[in-house]
Amino acid sequence: MVVIATVLCFLQTSPGAAGSSYIALLPMVLIFGIFYVLLFLPMQRQKKTQREMLAGLQNGNVVQTSGGMIGTIVSIENDTLVLRIKPDNVRIQIARSAIAGVISEKS
Repeated sequence: MVVIATVLCFLQTSPGAAGSSYIALLPMVLIFGIFYVLLFLPMQRQKKTQREMLAGLQNGNVVQTSGGMIGTIVSIENDTLVLRIKPDNVRIQIARSAIAGVISEKS
């Protein structure tokens, strides 16, 4: 990395270097590439796994909501779920997007 920076500094300071404007853009392109690999790709993978998990929800799955409640899915309608919360078997209706994760498959 140090070698690349040294070469870039040498090429930028040499008078009359052909294409020096393109070389000046190279660090910007490299920084964008690093950000893409380190930030955007993992974020896209995480969103994809979240979408797949929400699409695969079934009756009987034990799930945790984003609020921290743990319950069993009783019924599923389009974008809403009915959860049974223990110990009193209280039933609540929540949005599908409020599910943070599946704790266990059908019990």
